[in-house]
Amino acid sequence: MLINKKYKVLEKIGKGTFGTIYKGENIRTKELVAIKIESINDDIKLIKNEAIIYQYLNNNNGIPSVKWFGKDTDNYYMIINLLGDSLQTVKNNLGNFSLKQTLQIGIKIIYLLKTIHDKGLIHRDIKPDNFLFSLNSEDKDNPDIYIIDFGFCKPYIKNNIHILEKNTHNLIGSYIYASLNAHQFKELSRRDDLESVAYMLIYLNLGKLPWQHISFNNPNINEEISILKLNILKNTTIPQVLIKFIIYVHNLTFDEFPDYTHIIDLFQDII
Repeated sequence: MLINKKYKVLEKIGKGTFGTIYKGENIRTKELVAIKIESINDDIKLIKNEAIIYQYLNNNNGIPSVKWFGKDTDNYYMIINLLGDSLQTVKNNLGNFSLKQTLQIGIKIIYLLKTIHDKGLIHRDIKPDNFLFSLNSEDKDNPDIYIIDFGFCKPYIKNNIHILEKNTHNLIGSYIYASLNAHQFKELSRRDDLESVAYMLIYLNLGKLPWQHISFNNPNINEEISILKLNILKNTTIPQVLIKFIIYVHNLTFDEFPDYTHIIDLFQDII
């Protein structure tokens, strides 16, 4: 299969929120790329929106570059630079991260989110699958991290004014890493991205979260996970630095500017 007369599909490497991701090659330059494909029949157009967001965030560290976006009669296509393994894949292969490794990753992710938030956007789907290591990082022991899958991303600033706090109709993101506000069907803001980071860091360090055993088929999944997330501050197995992080995020108001430097300093002190 040849896309735009120069990108050859090689193999399937993953699945995003919507659309399938393949490893590909530029047949002219031999450069390896990632190709995201979404069926036009799905009538979602998330890849188109995602490509616009990538282009808007272009030239920022940790954001993939869009090499081409287009469509044919069957699919939408987005070509971005090929990245390495996700945090989820690395954890699956190597086991839990040490607290130092977890906090080092946390610092990189806080910087990444600050970059996105400073551009007036919130990601709304923070999870280990959506953070990938660079293939060509200069520091092999501390590689760069990229954030991907902007299918749920949206602006929180419109006409230079913060969006209003309101109710939504469903949970946005994933049950495992969604914030308490998401479980309560509330409009999300910067604080919710950060809360999802906290759950993700706990998972990377401890290997599991107290609610991961709950089946997605459970009709009460939303309520049961909410209760466990409300009680997470009582969990003595969680490192105190991550408990402090959660407490800080829970105290943020809907439109408050997070103190990213404070969070980074909190992590750096332990490292």
